[in-house]
Amino acid sequence: MDLRLRILGPVEVSAGDRSLPALAPRHRAFLGYLLLHAGVVLSVERLIDAMWGPTPPDTARAQVHAALTAIRRTLRAADAAHLMQTRPAGYVIVPEPGQLDSREFAGLVAGAESEPATAVKALREALALWRGPALADVQAFYADGARGRLEDQRLAAVERLVELELAAGGHAELIDLLSGELAVHPLRERLAGQLMLALHRAGRQADALAVGRDYRRRLADEQGLDPGHAFLAVEESVLRGEPAVSPQAAGPPAVSLGAVAGTLPAEAEPPAAAARPVAAFLPYDIADFAGRSAQLAELCEGASQGVTISAIDGMAGIGKTALAVHAAHRLAERYPDGRLFIDLHAHTEGQRPLEPAEALEALLRQLGVPTERIPAAVTERAALWRAELAGRRVLLVLDNAADTAQVRPLLPGASNSLVLITSRQRLTGLDGARTLSMDVLPLPDAVALFTGIVGERAAAEPAAVAEVLLLCGFLPLAVRIAATRLRHRPHWSVAHLAGRLRDERRRLTELARSERGVAAAFTLSYRQLTDDQQRLFRLLGLHPGRDIGPHAAAALADLPVEHAEDVLEDLLDAHMLQQRALGRYILHDLLSRYAAQLAAEQDPPRVGQEALTRLLGHQLATASAAMDVLYPDSAHRRPRVERSAPPPVPLHDAAQALAWLDAERANLVLAADRDPAHTGLLATTLYRYLYDHAHHDDALALHGKALRAARSRGDATGEGRALTDLGWVHQVQGSRDVAREHFESALAACRTAEDSRGQARALIGLGRVRTDEGEHERAREADLRALDLFREIGDRFGEAVTLDHLGVVHERLGQYARAADLHHQAVELSREIGSRGGEADALDNLGVARARLGRLAEAHDHHEQALELYRRFGYRRGEARALNNLAEVAASLGEAGWAARLHTAALDLAVELNNRGEEKRARTALARLQPGHSPGG
Repeated sequence: MDLRLRILGPVEVSAGDRSLPALAPRHRAFLGYLLLHAGVVLSVERLIDAMWGPTPPDTARAQVHAALTAIRRTLRAADAAHLMQTRPAGYVIVPEPGQLDSREFAGLVAGAESEPATAVKALREALALWRGPALADVQAFYADGARGRLEDQRLAAVERLVELELAAGGHAELIDLLSGELAVHPLRERLAGQLMLALHRAGRQADALAVGRDYRRRLADEQGLDPGHAFLAVEESVLRGEPAVSPQAAGPPAVSLGAVAGTLPAEAEPPAAAARPVAAFLPYDIADFAGRSAQLAELCEGASQGVTISAIDGMAGIGKTALAVHAAHRLAERYPDGRLFIDLHAHTEGQRPLEPAEALEALLRQLGVPTERIPAAVTERAALWRAELAGRRVLLVLDNAADTAQVRPLLPGASNSLVLITSRQRLTGLDGARTLSMDVLPLPDAVALFTGIVGERAAAEPAAVAEVLLLCGFLPLAVRIAATRLRHRPHWSVAHLAGRLRDERRRLTELARSERGVAAAFTLSYRQLTDDQQRLFRLLGLHPGRDIGPHAAAALADLPVEHAEDVLEDLLDAHMLQQRALGRYILHDLLSRYAAQLAAEQDPPRVGQEALTRLLGHQLATASAAMDVLYPDSAHRRPRVERSAPPPVPLHDAAQALAWLDAERANLVLAADRDPAHTGLLATTLYRYLYDHAHHDDALALHGKALRAARSRGDATGEGRALTDLGWVHQVQGSRDVAREHFESALAACRTAEDSRGQARALIGLGRVRTDEGEHERAREADLRALDLFREIGDRFGEAVTLDHLGVVHERLGQYARAADLHHQAVELSREIGSRGGEADALDNLGVARARLGRLAEAHDHHEQALELYRRFGYRRGEARALNNLAEVAASLGEAGWAARLHTAALDLAVELNNRGEEKRARTALARLQPGHSPGG
């Protein structure tokens, strides 16, 4: 096969002269990561982490499946579709020998341990595979680290080649090569030593010494270090004018090429002689840090031989991180082998705390451990972490820790290292740790901080400074806010600032009690806003959701979208808003309460009510537009809504529609409380999105609100709809009795309302419950009645769904051929009307029927097609069932191990989604697959 997969340069797929479908930049980024881990099964979650790190977009899962589909399409055009495989735990690419350039490079480098002439030839062939920087066109979270590791492998090969060439007497032809490499990597000690040696042998002693001086200066300026002994030996030899210097003395001992090329087994330890670059990851040290001299002295004096752990705790805004980072910079020279930092996100808005396994992976990467050497299990990662730190002097800052359990796996073992931990919790469970609890600033330290920011004006008004600090409660965050405001307003005096803080503090007694001087800072910031900015800020306090985008803000304030976005950005610049994701703006809880209080004080009640009406109309209109994009097959079932002003968010494709719904889901559910009529419309509009994407808790909340609203206004049609929607959610969660009760009540309400479609929907649900309880004939009766109703009103979507349900009933009755025929009809009809979810369901059920008929290969294909559809469109409710079905086919084929892995994946997903039926099914199957299980026992 002429297929070539390349990552040593831009990511490329080529197949001789054949034209292949082009991959978009984001899809090339996914392919690059898959090829970096060729042969390793990667879960969707790992792919998401690799692409976006700790803050993925809401559309991440959909983007993963879109990228995998695009990669499959390109490989299929190269007759290589088999290289991309779906496994129970995720996806894997398995290139054949000679297809992947990074593997070819590794093999050539690993073979360069032979006799010199052969080794030189192999290394030159290996380096010729590089077409530029690795992953040159990739923009993704993983890219910089991976690019750096691959570049280290290339440099190690260059250094080994130069060593061999120098040993053979070559030097003149190496000077340009080494000069170019050193210009790009000026702190690479071995390159510098080798260039000095080549220049010296070429008779250019002065140039050689100049290279040495330049390297010394850079190393001292940028890392505060001195060169190693091997480099010093080369420099001394050049100074003495010795005629020959051993090439091995031109730098640190060479790294084993097998290890550099990644050919050692994953459990192998790095060679003892390997040169370890200094890992420097500390954040910058703020220039105006002030005070805390006693705490600094305690931290610095505590650093000693062996592992030293200092745990710093205190309230939010007290300055824990600033102190830890400042102390780390002061102590950095004592720890020449690395200065590491990681934020554990215990109290980070919108982010979950890092799991120890995630933290260990990040820390191991900071130490330069290749991804392929990092094991999956947290215990194994912790063991590797301790092994890597053994014998090193490393300074480690663990910032924003949740508790002892999160921190303990991250602590070094036998090592002369210092660990500084910050947390809002007092970590009393760390044996041997020194604890330092921080309080507010004492007056002298607060004065120093304030004066360091403001400058000379502070020294001229000491009494006013003291008053400002008192109003700020000596909390560092509040002091910094007030001082920064003053610094940027040269016409203000400190006394003027104190007066403003004093007045606002009296007006905001509740906020002042909760955050003391910070509440005054809120008001001070508000007073600096323009009229438009103040108005939008007040209205944001009425927003019932958690965050807001420009279109929603425009509706709330009755502004053009562009102007609303400008005002939001102004508020962001004034630190009255926060931004956790592009285009999403958040009010801090205290600021939100403050804005609502201002709105109540300054605006008539009708202003707030009109703003909410505009916002709700905009949300409903955009939700309807998003559902029309995602589910055009059931548009006839959703209420028609009026076009909003401003118009709905433009949604051009399924990815954009799903991204908007994911971003706004929590806001939509919260907004449903504000208007009973709006609640029913919104619940009906969002039903399929919430159900297909397994947002069961939100579905129960929203449909429950819709049911109460319908009953309060005597709306039997709305009541029947809400009861049916609730029934389906309870059914998928395994609550059959509750689901049956809801479907029967829904059927009665819809008969009262003479709602044929509502009756048919309730009958399908009732048939499903009866099927699950073994009442197959009664289920068949219900489905046939539903089919007649759907055909009478021309609802082809309902017809397709009912045909599929009827197929399930016939399969349970043992009528497998009839079941397969019904499922096939459902597949064809679903494809005809563009129902992707219906197609996936019918394919999955068709696979079951084919398996019952003994046609296992066909069953396998149907289940795989269904699983691919579920994953591609994010229909998570179907994934667990398809995995269980695929596992049963695998077991029938005698592949017990494969079946167990598939059932395990189904179990994990079912537990996550609270799908009790598929969870029970997976557990039962796994027990049956255990060795020694007796079918009769």
